[in-house]
Amino acid sequence: MKHINFADIEQMEQRSRARLINSLSGFKSANLVATISEEGHSNVAIISSCFHLGASPALMGMVIRPDSVPRDTLSNIEQMGCYTINHVSANIYRQAHQTSARYAAEVSEFDKVGLSAEFVAGIEAPFVAQSQLKFSLELREIMPLAINGTILVIGEITHIMVDESGLKEDGYIDIEALESVAVSGLDSYHQTQRLARLSYAKPDKALVTLPIDGH
Repeated sequence: MKHINFADIEQMEQRSRARLINSLSGFKSANLVATISEEGHSNVAIISSCFHLGASPALMGMVIRPDSVPRDTLSNIEQMGCYTINHVSANIYRQAHQTSARYAAEVSEFDKVGLSAEFVAGIEAPFVAQSQLKFSLELREIMPLAINGTILVIGEITHIMVDESGLKEDGYIDIEALESVAVSGLDSYHQTQRLARLSYAKPDKALVTLPIDGH
């Protein structure tokens, strides 16, 4: 087994180090964050740092890289106070990856990469029309992290749009049926294969494999 120590990590070439460290957390969700500016310019960017913070209230966090260079997504969220998160599915992962290119603020990634902006009454930020699972959020908190300058953005989920084929009676969303993809490292995309749904774990009770609908 290869042993990479602290000194090895410190001495690595910047890009190689980024690929290595980004791979350590394993599979991450691939999402498109869509926003709009005060001037009406739509923006969409891929992000792999979204995570669940709580169900009541329904909170989602995501980490954005330091704003030492222009970050249109962060700027739009600060301006408008709302944004959407859209699952990347197998049929749009290439377009999603291309959104990581640095386009000018007035240029819409939707137009450049071949995705469609979808607007819903009462929600200012656009959704990605091609996404099968998407939700809107209102900004609740922005926390700069002193340790490395990254920024934690926390939003409260206000609307959820999901293809009915993926929503089960017990509230479980079958993201595999929706063909949501995962990302590892900086540039590797994956389709998943579920092993099982398992029953609620208790110390004195054996685990039971659940059907997909949970009943």
